[in-house]
Amino acid sequence: MRSIRIVGTTVEGRQFRPSDRAERLCGMMSVFGEDRHLSDAPDLKPVVSSGVRCVVVDRELEQIDPPAYLFLPGLARDNELMLRPGRRKFRPHDTAPSEGAAETTSSP
Repeated sequence: MRSIRIVGTTVEGRQFRPSDRAERLCGMMSVFGEDRHLSDAPDLKPVVSSGVRCVVVDRELEQIDPPAYLFLPGLARDNELMLRPGRRKFRPHDTAPSEGAAETTSSP
């Protein structure tokens, strides 16, 4: 498994608030590049899966930034969010979801 998906729904089926939590998590992991521009973290992607906002975390983050990798699943567990297998590899055309958009492919 190349990634895990943090689902924006609790194990009891309630939507995790605020509704833009996936974008906030990804935004806090953004970095400034050598060009001094803010860039999205390559190992985190906000997606919408089955109408629910999620964060896909590439397992490569575990090697790059172990504390960040441990923080994300820990946050999910602390807030009783569901963890699911993600897709094997990010696709270059993936972007942040727009309101009402659906993920174009399913997880493996």
